[in-house]
Amino acid sequence: MAGLVEDPSGLLRQGKAEADIFVFHVDSPPTIPTLTTSYAHGTSSKSLLFSTVGGSLQASAERFPDREAVVFLQDGVRKTFSQLQQDVDQAAAGLLALGLKRGDRLGMWGPNTYEWVLFQFASAKAGIILVSVNPAYQVQELEFALRKVGCNAIVCPTQFKTQKYCDMLRQICPEMDTAIPGSVKSARLPDLHTVIVTDSRQPGMYHLEDVMQAGSSQHMQQLEELQKKLSFDDPINIQFTSGTTGNPKGATLSHHNIVNNAYFIGMRLGYDWRVRVCLPVPMYHCFGSVGGGIVMATHGITLVSPSTGYDGRANLAAMESERCTFVYGTPTMYIDMLGQPDLAKFDLSSVEGGIMAGSPCPPEIVKKVISTMGIKEFVIAYGTTETSPVSFCGFPTDNLERKSETVGCIASHIEAKVVDPGSGQLVPLGISGELMIRGYCVMLEYWGDVAKTDECIAKDRWYKTGDIASLDKYGFCRIEGRIKDMIIRGGENIYPAEIEQFLHTHPKVQEAQVIGIKDERMGEEVCACLKLKAGQDCSAEDIKAYCKGKIAHFKIPRYVTFVNDYPLTVSGKVISQTIYSYSKLS
Repeated sequence: MAGLVEDPSGLLRQGKAEADIFVFHVDSPPTIPTLTTSYAHGTSSKSLLFSTVGGSLQASAERFPDREAVVFLQDGVRKTFSQLQQDVDQAAAGLLALGLKRGDRLGMWGPNTYEWVLFQFASAKAGIILVSVNPAYQVQELEFALRKVGCNAIVCPTQFKTQKYCDMLRQICPEMDTAIPGSVKSARLPDLHTVIVTDSRQPGMYHLEDVMQAGSSQHMQQLEELQKKLSFDDPINIQFTSGTTGNPKGATLSHHNIVNNAYFIGMRLGYDWRVRVCLPVPMYHCFGSVGGGIVMATHGITLVSPSTGYDGRANLAAMESERCTFVYGTPTMYIDMLGQPDLAKFDLSSVEGGIMAGSPCPPEIVKKVISTMGIKEFVIAYGTTETSPVSFCGFPTDNLERKSETVGCIASHIEAKVVDPGSGQLVPLGISGELMIRGYCVMLEYWGDVAKTDECIAKDRWYKTGDIASLDKYGFCRIEGRIKDMIIRGGENIYPAEIEQFLHTHPKVQEAQVIGIKDERMGEEVCACLKLKAGQDCSAEDIKAYCKGKIAHFKIPRYVTFVNDYPLTVSGKVISQTIYSYSKLS
């Protein structure tokens, strides 16, 4: 077989007698159609990194010591890379002094604060696996998560809004009230021995100051020696998936998973020169922790946190006052920002780009962000917690159709294929099937759950996303919905996301969710649950009339209901399986 040779097009060509096989780099937007079937491999001129999380931050601290690393506006916290690194080293040595060791699990439970970032990197430097605990968890959910992964320590504030973290911990572990800090013995959480509170002193718990002062020069030396032993293949983060049914599963990610994902997505977005990112998305989620925290470490960008809890107006104020150049958000967050009555008063001229991810992104919302907020270099990213997370992402210079109609192009060093869900065979280009992902990004496992791991990761390491998608000849992907959300009406396969995207074009509709309702004759019927814009009024007949002649007759909702809010999982995802009573349907 001949080697790879440079083609005049800039592609690499595999010299073979029987065929020319083009291998396209995705360091820049593909300009020549190269895919011939629904398989894409994102090759790159840049190699995978072999850094650890701690090593990545250290490198940026040495390169940009005086650049701001993090800004938490609500708490008035500003830290340069040098200051952050110093705090991280001190906290990591403190964790070792408290008796935690490499491979232990430390839960981080709370909203977006400086302490979240601090312990994200301190735990990584000490070789301790960070467990990202949803700040909205209640007692039962918390107990399940901590037991599932055998958490040895947990860090939390006393409370945030209505969430009384310390009180909930006491409900599970009443033994804390009489325990010596670091020596908790809990019947319900047998692995837990250490609780660290960030903002008050509580019986049986350490205060953050205790941790920061615990590490001696001996522990610092121990920490330094430990760096030589840590492997980039070690597990370093457990993130719970938030399914709408069943208990959450702990996706276990390595240094290699998240450092490379952060690095290559940052390269795609131009983070080698952008420096200030507005980060309203939650840190406990992979969008915030990897796309925010780890990207900060690998690229030396500045993270600006507008508020501890989500606040759409605070996002706009932060972009203006901090002269942010980039902004993150879920579709709901952008809808909220677009809906601010005084949006036009904010100076967003510094904001050159943005990214939307976390749930299906309606094209109309993407177009409004670009036109109304003036964010020209806007992209959509797609991924899953199990893939560290991003596997597809747009290029800032893509045309409007690609920005709004696709989830971007295959990411560097990642493989994707679309297969028939029944046979597992590749489908032709442009045909829908189940999307599967393979590469460095695929998680190690679901913690302590071999059966669930084997269900979604095949022996050949292809991860089954459960999403229905199609690929085009340039390696761009369209997501059409979840297999489990598909509505089968009289034998017709209907994907809710397609109808939702169309309903977003209605001038009175702010948000749309489409679900299937059981029907004796058709099997299922389409139900649209709509949230109207403020001050608007609309009827089910108006909606159906709007659909007629614009989408296929079998996709037109049989039922239309109007809602003020949607039922959500603790991660903020809409529970599409919720059944609305027939009495509410029109």
